[in-house]
Amino acid sequence: MRHCSVQVRGLLTREELDRYNALMDVGHYLETQNRYDLVYTVQKEIDTLILPAIERLKEKSRQRDRDTELYLRQKEAGFSDMDDEDED
Repeated sequence: MRHCSVQVRGLLTREELDRYNALMDVGHYLETQNRYDLVYTVQKEIDTLILPAIERLKEKSRQRDRDTELYLRQKEAGFSDMDDEDED
């Protein structure tokens, strides 16, 4: 069974995390029984379950990029104001 990243797990809701943990337990049990045909199905279910958390992580990244861009524009505008004052 493949775990998702810590960042993704951190963005799972309590309900999603409980389901994720239960599916991982089932998957590990199936692996010990060498039932890899069923493990594949459980892994697909886990992959589907974590998709909303992955989207939340992507949105956080996009928001951080927007905030950085805004900060840099404001910083640049502040330096432009200072340059205008120096010319006076």
